[in-house]
Amino acid sequence: MAASPSCISLVVLVALATVASAQLSPTFYSASCPGALAAIKSGVTAAVSSDPRMGASLLRLHFHDCFVQGCDASVLLSGNEQNAGPNAGSLRGFGVIDSIKAQVEAVCKQTVSCADILAVAARDSVVALGGPSWTVLLGRRDSTGANAGLANSDLPGPGSSRAQLEAAFLKKGLDTVDMVALSGAHTIGQAQCGTFRSRIYGGDTNINAAYAASLRANCPRSGGNGNLAPLDTMTPNTFDNAYYTDLLSQKGLMHSDQVLFHNDTTDNTVRNFASSAAAFSSAFATAMIKMGNIAPLTGVQGQIRLSCSKVNS
Repeated sequence: MAASPSCISLVVLVALATVASAQLSPTFYSASCPGALAAIKSGVTAAVSSDPRMGASLLRLHFHDCFVQGCDASVLLSGNEQNAGPNAGSLRGFGVIDSIKAQVEAVCKQTVSCADILAVAARDSVVALGGPSWTVLLGRRDSTGANAGLANSDLPGPGSSRAQLEAAFLKKGLDTVDMVALSGAHTIGQAQCGTFRSRIYGGDTNINAAYAASLRANCPRSGGNGNLAPLDTMTPNTFDNAYYTDLLSQKGLMHSDQVLFHNDTTDNTVRNFASSAAAFSSAFATAMIKMGNIAPLTGVQGQIRLSCSKVNS
């Protein structure tokens, strides 16, 4: 029986995706811009040193980039995805990326993509805050457009259930262990009151009562949407496995955090990461490499933007 056109196109798409990720290489800029990685690291280290929260913000930028039409720096284009629900008023770090891009451009004109800068900056942010390192594959190119609709549909929100999280990550080729490990990025950074208000005012029962009370002090029933609380109660400026220890104590800040430990299929993975920092670090690094391989533009696809916030004229 002949294969249907849809089956054939799926095979072609999978083959193209495999070829694209195969074209990425850790040594992509070794000859064309040998100073690129050092320039990015220097910029990230300085930014995180002056504002530790920036490490989480840069990591989040990479995640929000990759989950919307692949790791192509579409999230950096002014407007569009930046105005989507999951991003508006909460994404940070654009100025840091622009500064790093300017430094890299001064060394190597129109050679290093904004997408690659984001991927490297995410890794360097984790390292700057005491977390694991990994080898970043390079060679992504930048998109010439962005997609706010996809940002609204494909980025999991703070109210997501465990099943919804799994589905969102599986759609991007990331399995359940990847999902639990990448959620551990919440071991750094802060979240706005509006993302966890319903959880602390009776919306969830799986929350430590004293913890909920402490959060209500800075997150009123109305107003104060932008008031911040640390995602990790113990070491919010250190990349470690304390996030999972919080989950064991029902101290996940957002609903989408605590669902990972709530008499469900992900409980054992959470216990494993809580008890072994090495297991978490290894799984996180593996998942970050996989996420960085989501649908990259390579070869002659896309462009190398001169400015990360706009397409080349």
